[in-house]
Amino acid sequence: MSAPITAPSSLTLERDTRTSGGHHGEVNPGEIAIGVIIGRTSEFFDFFVYAIASVVVFPKLVFPNVDPLTGTLYSFAIFALAFVARPFGTLIFTAIDRAHGRGVKLTIALFLLGSSTVAIAFLPGYETIGWSSALLLALFRIGQGLAFGGIWDGLASLLALNSPEQRRGWYAMIPQLGAPLGLIVASALFAFFLANLSAEDFLSWGWRYPFFVAFAINVVALFARLRIVVTPQYSRAFEDLELAPSSVTDTIKAEGRNVVIGAFAPLASFALFHMVTVFPLSWVFLFTRQAPARFLVIQVISAVFGVAAIVISGYVADRVGRRNLLAVTAAAIAAFSGFAPQLLNGGDVGEAIFMVVGFILLGLSFGQSSGAVASNFAMPYRYTGSALTSDLAWLFGAGFAPLVALGLSSHFGLISAGAYLLSGAVCTLVALAMVSRERGV
Repeated sequence: MSAPITAPSSLTLERDTRTSGGHHGEVNPGEIAIGVIIGRTSEFFDFFVYAIASVVVFPKLVFPNVDPLTGTLYSFAIFALAFVARPFGTLIFTAIDRAHGRGVKLTIALFLLGSSTVAIAFLPGYETIGWSSALLLALFRIGQGLAFGGIWDGLASLLALNSPEQRRGWYAMIPQLGAPLGLIVASALFAFFLANLSAEDFLSWGWRYPFFVAFAINVVALFARLRIVVTPQYSRAFEDLELAPSSVTDTIKAEGRNVVIGAFAPLASFALFHMVTVFPLSWVFLFTRQAPARFLVIQVISAVFGVAAIVISGYVADRVGRRNLLAVTAAAIAAFSGFAPQLLNGGDVGEAIFMVVGFILLGLSFGQSSGAVASNFAMPYRYTGSALTSDLAWLFGAGFAPLVALGLSSHFGLISAGAYLLSGAVCTLVALAMVSRERGV
């Protein structure tokens, strides 16, 4: 990928978005919210397409020479590489942002994400190229991680900065809707192919189609984001240093304490995130006789409850405060960790209870997880500081969650998986206790 290809493409797209949106005047917060939701849904669709494939595809395609459990653990180890690479992506793309602008950065990052995702769709299996299959998968996954670090666009901060003080919780939850929406689409797509193709056809070619769909969605998301980037509101915010990208080094020097606290404050919701998405799918797939397509349908239904809970979190947070809501939900997640994982061995009813209750708790906590500490950053560092806290929270709270939970539960039973979730809840409560009780937090 070279500058002569990516930079002109970004400039062309920006001109196109100005032309297409100019007659509408300034984009209002509602239109910004739509752009945010489209962008985040695209990100999480990519995320969940890979996550589902890491359970139902890669252990057989890339690691067929080991037992299914070991193959899944290997697959989860590669899954975690994106979270390790993500902070490095933020470092690289922040420099691009500062030098060439947000439009260029987003174009390059989304091009990298789309290319890495499509490359996975063409991945040869172990039977064709041996261990090189795993090496290629790891390389493409790192590419996705670097891109995830670069697609931070600051739109969530733009919404927060333009929101009425009494509605901060409502605006904070809007970007979070992308997670369950992305899961719903990805799970439904995989469920369709799993239910309608033979095992041989699915493993041969059926699983590849969701990755092609992900690339197409990225193109739509890029246009939607660039349309917001060039609006007058966004430009004014940039000029006023409200959303200017500071260097990572300067941000850490000035706001290191808040970055660390911000990384640990949402760990309860981020740990629960994978405990109700990737991990239960792997457990059901490996240790029960239930068809994965059926469980994916359960996930889709449960994610609908998650969407509702995220919306409700906005109303609740505006009445009791985001910090208070996060503390209460962290305590609830801690209680949930003590008994809920065992429900995965409770048959259809147990699985349904685990998933629905888990997604409700996830929605209430995840809906406000991004805003509890961001307001503590000094304005010149808010854009980069928010990106760094997000990267580190995903790394510590979610990146290794499927690997750790599956490894523990396969050796010590499902109750041990709750220990990981409990540790996240404790970290959240400790971090929230350290957060300054500033107005609006």
